Amino acid sequence: MCEGQQTLTTGRAARELELRTGEFELATQLGEVRTVPAGTDDRPAGTGSLGRRRVPAEEITRLQAESDFPEALRERIRAVSTTEAAALMGIGPGRAGRLTRAGCFSPVRFYVNRFGAVVWLYLAAEVADFADREPDLMRGNTPAAMRVMLDSGQDWRARQWRSRRVAQLMGQTDDPWEAAAVIAAVLPPEELASVAEEPLERSLLRRLRPTLASVITVTPAARESYERVLTADEFDEVLWYRVHLSRCLERARREDPGRLRTPAAVPSSARPGQSPSFLNSPSWTTETSSLPSRS
Repeated sequence: MCEGQQTLTTGRAARELELRTGEFELATQLGEVRTVPAGTDDRPAGTGSLGRRRVPAEEITRLQAESDFPEALRERIRAVSTTEAAALMGIGPGRAGRLTRAGCFSPVRFYVNRFGAVVWLYLAAEVADFADREPDLMRGNTPAAMRVMLDSGQDWRARQWRSRRVAQLMGQTDDPWEAAAVIAAVLPPEELASVAEEPLERSLLRRLRPTLASVITVTPAARESYERVLTADEFDEVLWYRVHLSRCLERARREDPGRLRTPAAVPSSARPGQSPSFLNSPSWTTETSSLPSRS
């Protein structure tokens, strides 16, 4: 139970919805399956509403009542590789790779192979929608601005994945310290320390740090690549998160100053409605005339 509401564990919910673990995780991240914070007794100390979560029984009933269940749900969360995305768009893998690096559509998942290479996965529905919206990018010459960006070695994939994941997590909490912990999770340690100068604040943010990705890493190279994906690196992206962390901390200090003296995080409820947008992807169209700021 969660606040008197009948709920299921995520494992049980996945079985009821006939989804594999990875599929279910993606479904919850995309909002296809609604979750709620677990009860206080089920929640590890300090994790807050971004820790263990459960699925309302009524959500299972709603999804099972859909026509063509579970195939329709599986199709909405189907993730494809770059090669599969190319086939969906009717273009070659090389062109598809350039479109993904240029930020034309955002990855939803990734994994790291034993050689340390990051393999990105994209939502099939979003790939198809992009191809329908931008037919001119499926053929002909690459726009000049995109060509300059790609020739300089820029790659928006990790940046867009972080942005998407941050937005998802921010949409699960209205607690100011938890919101700050989401932003802190993608900042390099030295950048975090320069914004959250108080050791007690940094300790609380570490305790509330959410899980950004469930990725198995079996070699040092894979682990290094995984950590790089999780961490903002370029100047303008780091600055973006620094500004948002500073604002979140100001709110947290103002609204809940006593949390710093509390040994464990106080649970909060999920925020209703639309999650905030942290997606700052470039807009590539045939009229593109300038590069996004990446200095």
